[in-house]
Amino acid sequence: MIDGKLGVAIHGVGQVAYAHAASWIRNPHAEIVSVSSRNPKSAAALIRHFQLKCPVAEGFEQVLANPAVDVVNLSGPNHVHAPQGIAAAQAGKHILIEKPMALTLDENRRLREEVEQAGVKSVVGFVLRWNPLLETLRLLRASDAIGRLIYIEVDYWHGLGPAYTGWPWAHTVQTGGSANLLGGCHALDALRWLAGCEVVEVSAMANNAKGLYEYDANVVAVMKLQDGTIGKSSVLLDADIPYSFNIDLIGTEGSLRDNRIWSKKMLPGQTSWTTMPTILPDSGDVHHHPFDAQIDHLVDSIREDRPAHCDVADAYRTHELCLAIDRSIAEGGRNVRLPLE
Repeated sequence: MIDGKLGVAIHGVGQVAYAHAASWIRNPHAEIVSVSSRNPKSAAALIRHFQLKCPVAEGFEQVLANPAVDVVNLSGPNHVHAPQGIAAAQAGKHILIEKPMALTLDENRRLREEVEQAGVKSVVGFVLRWNPLLETLRLLRASDAIGRLIYIEVDYWHGLGPAYTGWPWAHTVQTGGSANLLGGCHALDALRWLAGCEVVEVSAMANNAKGLYEYDANVVAVMKLQDGTIGKSSVLLDADIPYSFNIDLIGTEGSLRDNRIWSKKMLPGQTSWTTMPTILPDSGDVHHHPFDAQIDHLVDSIREDRPAHCDVADAYRTHELCLAIDRSIAEGGRNVRLPLE
């Protein structure tokens, strides 16, 4: 720490790194002390943009060796997240790691084990947990507004093609992973977060309608949860549609559809859907995401020595679900049981 502030190193400078940096700057208990990237010019550009008083680190090894660095912000391409997260944990650094944190089951396990062994704090980039609509839905579930959950559906529909800045690495199996690891994991994590229990069985089907990706771009998965709830999630990367993040929670005494509520238990005189005015997860623009709240949560977990609710250990389950869906697709829609281990 410097002057009581956590020293933050941003490693990997793409669009999301600018949103991360802005949120770190707004937190009074943190200071960016290092910026680095595969392309040093990109790192220098971020430093100039925010008028930071820190150097461009020559490489990740230098970042980890820097005693002023308490937290590493890992925001490079998908395939470097796990190895960099493992190295950061071994160096005793706290971690903010973008999703997906791993592309394989082995990476997923190793990262979880290394973070647990090191005892460092972590937050994984499922930033929609702090979206006001999801916070509202969690509170309504906790207040029993819709009774026992019968069915849950969360979808990620985001048409992504060659115009996407991360396209060179995002569209391949080796560096992008799969449709769910690339983007659908947001929906799967929200499904776990809102349901409050884990998926125990999943079966999935997919297609690759436009042929832009090395993997199937469009996936639908049907799930059974621990408490018997039926679930469904879809990711459509070929979709010709404005960005859509659909949420349905159907209960025994009411229902929630995005920002609409039907609950005569809470609203006895209700005659039609009631719309809740709030901020929806309705944009793929990273600057629309609640990174301030996510980063504040990590800082508080470090300063108060308590686990984050979206740490590597928890995110392990979301990534395991992604990998189970990919396994089901590869095996022609076979039912796959979880946990995989």
